Amino acid sequence: MGPDTIEKARGGDRDAFTAIVVHHGDRLFSTAYRILRDTHRADDAVQQALLLAWGELPRLRDVGRFEAWLYRLLVNACYAEARHVRRWQPGLRVIAEGDHSIDDAQASIARRDELERAFSRLPVEQRAVLVLHDYLGLSGNEIAEALGLSSGTVRSRLHRGRQQMRAAIEADTRPVTSGGAA
Repeated sequence: MGPDTIEKARGGDRDAFTAIVVHHGDRLFSTAYRILRDTHRADDAVQQALLLAWGELPRLRDVGRFEAWLYRLLVNACYAEARHVRRWQPGLRVIAEGDHSIDDAQASIARRDELERAFSRLPVEQRAVLVLHDYLGLSGNEIAEALGLSSGTVRSRLHRGRQQMRAAIEADTRPVTSGGAA
């Protein structure tokens, strides 16, 4: 996306802003979905971020930082969406079945589900940093700039998020034992 298009949108050109939405829309939705883990909530967060972007774009001082600014708006919209919508989520545990062989496709699906459960247990702030780093490939400094955080806070959230995911996966894979002896 060229700076000319962004400048036109800053001046109120709706077609230029539509071009920005078309260019960034899918990536914004993918990012929001990975943070929120719900398509409807992700749609709402993207819509809120784009509405805010349209209203605030004339006040953007540095067009070169547009993408970081847009992702900051998106992540903040995801935070707001996570705060406003509280959904019941079951606390399911996976019980190991023993040494049954599972073909590769089933193992892949089981691993993805395991990662999904662990990721959904993270606080939204940690999910956001992990998505920006691991999915979008942003560096720690780029994430810090996009979210208005210190680079130390970004490193801390990455570290804690990964630790908590490992702990959740380990907890899910531990065999369930019966409560007590009689």
